[in-house]
Amino acid sequence: MSVFEHINGDGYEQVVFCNDVHSGLRAIIAIHSTALGPALGGTRFYPYASEEEALVDVLRLARGMTYKAAAAGLDLGGGKAIIMGDPRRIKTEELLRAYGRFVETLGGRYITAEDVGTFLQDMDIVRRESRWVTGCSHTYGGSGDPSPVTAYGVLQGIKACALEVFGESDLKDRTVALQGVGKVGHALCGYLVEQGAKVKVADADVDNLARAVSDFEVETTEPDGVHTLEVDVFAPCAMGGGINDDTISQLRCRIIAGAANNQLQRNEHGDKLRDLGILYAPDFVINAGGLINVEDELRGYSRKRAMERVEGIYKQLQHIFTVAKERRISTARAALDYAEERIRKIGRIRLVRVDEYGPDH
Repeated sequence: MSVFEHINGDGYEQVVFCNDVHSGLRAIIAIHSTALGPALGGTRFYPYASEEEALVDVLRLARGMTYKAAAAGLDLGGGKAIIMGDPRRIKTEELLRAYGRFVETLGGRYITAEDVGTFLQDMDIVRRESRWVTGCSHTYGGSGDPSPVTAYGVLQGIKACALEVFGESDLKDRTVALQGVGKVGHALCGYLVEQGAKVKVADADVDNLARAVSDFEVETTEPDGVHTLEVDVFAPCAMGGGINDDTISQLRCRIIAGAANNQLQRNEHGDKLRDLGILYAPDFVINAGGLINVEDELRGYSRKRAMERVEGIYKQLQHIFTVAKERRISTARAALDYAEERIRKIGRIRLVRVDEYGPDH
């Protein structure tokens, strides 16, 4: 497929390919929508097998950010960036600063933050070249690493799911299979253990796994089979697409609630989960805590205000569960409808204002 065939179907506004020969930077920035505001989304640094795989991933992620921001009630659009390559081998100050210069050329249409393979220190370096960076250190006026806040929001979502399925939000002695214990997964693991949950963790990265075992004394399981465990909650916190034609029939959980983006390979997998009696917490709703946190930086950061808004994920999911039951649709479809309705209503208002006041306003 050509690039235009990829982007036309879902109405992407802009896709920028970034190349810097001197630093070795190869990156893609995708802006899906700015109907509600500038596109904000993290920068993923990952060793993709091909440029095609990288393009598909950044497009899916950017589209997901549109829905995440809309569902969270934020005045933001959806965008995402990827840097191709192994961050452990090629990440340098030179490369990150070259990337920052590309972000700056977009003039605020895209605002970046950290993601898989990038960290607080990386955002500080990017910030030296561009104003349009969030999630950097306090030195640069940022709020710090958003990963623990994302995890805290996921915890609120798991509690909402437990109330819906078991009649109580208490997680004591609930069994959880946690897939991926990177930045967000590690923090979520700590929260779950504090709540008294019985957690089993899996991760292809042995260092991540060892850290989780050392910090929280949790059990481990094989990455390829973690989704097959008979547990109360399956929490995907790794890469997307884990709920697919091959895995969905192997699930033995009551709830799917995790931090990974694009957990469903296709939207119809949400319908299948409903048919199987598995409650699914739509990923772009439950994992919005980090976005909510960094968005607060744009208005002058208040930790208290940000955390109160993240706690609202609990009630937001309750609302989506109610709508799904009333309309007899999957929670995935209910969440998509919820986000799209806000984009239709508020996005039009934003466009009218631009027409009235001109591009400088």
